[in-house]
Amino acid sequence: MAQLSALTDKLRGYLAPEQVDAVRRAYYYSEQAHDGQVRRTGQPYVTHPLAVAGILADMRMDHQSLIAALLHDVIEDTGIAKESLEAQFGPAVAELVDGVSKLTLFESSSRAEAQAENFQKMALAMARDIRVILVKLADRLHNMRTLDALKPEQRRRIAHETLEIYAPIAQRLGMNNIRTEFEDLGFAALHPMRSRRIQAAVRKARGNRKEIVSQAQRKIEACLTAEDISAHVVGREKHLYSIYSKMRSKRKSFSEIMDVFAFRIVVDSVDSCYRTLGAVHNLYKPLPGHFKDYIAIPKANGYQSLHTVLFGMHGVPIEIQIRTAEMEEMANNGIAAHWLYKTGTTEGAKTGHSRARQWVQGLLEMQQRAGNSLEFIENMKIDLFPDEVYVFTPKGAILALPTGVTAVDFAYAVHTDIGNGCVACRIDRNLAPLSTVLQSGQSVEIVTAPRARPNPTWLNFVVTAKARANIRHFLKGQQHSESIELGRRLLEKAMTALDGDLKTLDPRRLQQFLAETPRASLDAIYEEIGLGNRVAALTARRLLGAGEGVPGPNSPEPSPLVIRGTEGIVLSYAKCCHPIPGDAIVGHISAGRGVVVHRASCNNMAEILEDPEKSTPLRWADKTKGEFACELLVELENRKGVIAAIANGISGLDVNIEKITMEERDSQLSQVRLIVAIPDRIALARVIRRMRTIKSVLKVSRVRH
Repeated sequence: MAQLSALTDKLRGYLAPEQVDAVRRAYYYSEQAHDGQVRRTGQPYVTHPLAVAGILADMRMDHQSLIAALLHDVIEDTGIAKESLEAQFGPAVAELVDGVSKLTLFESSSRAEAQAENFQKMALAMARDIRVILVKLADRLHNMRTLDALKPEQRRRIAHETLEIYAPIAQRLGMNNIRTEFEDLGFAALHPMRSRRIQAAVRKARGNRKEIVSQAQRKIEACLTAEDISAHVVGREKHLYSIYSKMRSKRKSFSEIMDVFAFRIVVDSVDSCYRTLGAVHNLYKPLPGHFKDYIAIPKANGYQSLHTVLFGMHGVPIEIQIRTAEMEEMANNGIAAHWLYKTGTTEGAKTGHSRARQWVQGLLEMQQRAGNSLEFIENMKIDLFPDEVYVFTPKGAILALPTGVTAVDFAYAVHTDIGNGCVACRIDRNLAPLSTVLQSGQSVEIVTAPRARPNPTWLNFVVTAKARANIRHFLKGQQHSESIELGRRLLEKAMTALDGDLKTLDPRRLQQFLAETPRASLDAIYEEIGLGNRVAALTARRLLGAGEGVPGPNSPEPSPLVIRGTEGIVLSYAKCCHPIPGDAIVGHISAGRGVVVHRASCNNMAEILEDPEKSTPLRWADKTKGEFACELLVELENRKGVIAAIANGISGLDVNIEKITMEERDSQLSQVRLIVAIPDRIALARVIRRMRTIKSVLKVSRVRH
């Protein structure tokens, strides 16, 4: 067979004869296993695994990966057991084939949940042997090349999945050649008309500017020859999907995107890279702010190169990439460029492989902390970021993070404990909010406190998957412990109202109660009560054997639950009435949220108070901690600077303004609504008194719903 002969000729160039023979044996094994099976194209099925092996051979992968490629559908499609493959080709190949086989459902599944679960399988398989994902990428690439044989809806689904998951994975592993082919094939399948029009426009533009490109290339080559620098200069073409993405994201026309000449200069050493940079900067003036040194600071996927943009002839921008031959190989094939299993592995190969391992390890950590498979795949998509910024720790270490990261993302990138305990940050030695977006070159120092903990509002601005997963994981654990504590207090209060005591309860009665409920422990009962999913009064009556009905009108009045202000996220404060310490309060037991504190006079509580299952009496502790939101209504005259005067007056009392809105009633009067964070009613009285002293303020009152 011609395809097999071409493959073996290619393999003889870099594999030992016995390894080539093992690959040939795997082909004949696969051919026999798939005998009688055909693809949608009408070709024998074995042509597919042979083509996948050919793609890996182009990347000069090891013989075990090639054997796994030839056998990757054998377990799934022919019923041959993993043990049989292990006996024939060894445990490493059997594990690779098994790892790839377990990912098959990922392609055919249409349900988001099943897709996400299969992606988790991919992460686990990659952790055991990262060659699994390389075989899978080659498998997907050949499927994309033969997409025309499928129905239109299947083509669109597979193309969408490729652009969303597989192309970013290829980029994350530094495999640029595969990524660009994924993107162009996916683009053609999803938007065939747009793809054809852009392709025609590119051909036309290439013909129109061919002479100018050749002229620029000759000038660069002559300049490098004069400097005695041995280099290969080649024009760099943008691929179709890249042009389309830039036209959409940057809202630019085709002519604006194409009005840039791009060249890649490949030299023999790192020293020559910097000499070449100096030479081209002497030839044409560089654009300020467009130089990037990815050699000194490589990208997270191992990519290295010097990037600069020059003012070329007639003022046309020229993009230049300068790199060594090894960097060029790494840029195109990523982790597959210098496979670790080969002999004589270079330092660059080890670095690329360790980066990939580090990324996969990060995936596993995210998986452990994710609540479910959908949350994991959401975090995973966030993690497949294309652009990066480089920031420094106080000790001078460099961290590569995605564009748009904040100080909280940085803290979690340094260490999970630092992220969980951060309270403030210094950017270039100046104090800054934790939500500050970081820029390349900044030095960031995180300030931590022993009792600090993640804030749920951080989820509104963090960018990295690691930060998001760790914050969610911590909050879930925090909610669990706080729900148990609140549930215990609610149950004790309910039992006291029935003249009972949890501490002196007959253990046999407790065991009988647990046996009658689907929950296995008392903590689980506490958690359900704390989250509002179980009624404390009914649970107390069952534990004391006082019947299971709803407490009647003659039942003893339960004592109020004391609110300290430190209960955490299972106790929240209603936004309709904004209760503060000193107000008469009552609790609404809300399923899944725990206890929501309302003012006793709140209109929204009128009906709820009639149902003892949904409400509970509350009172403030003598010393309540924390700050509480309070809404104020201010009527004032329309005068210049009056809002600034109000803000300055309140901030002078060390009170934070959380929200401020203004509404004009007529040309002379306005209403301002303020939400301020205060510790109690005494502080509220001080704020109101201060505001009444401000000129133009006519009336200040607390909003009562």
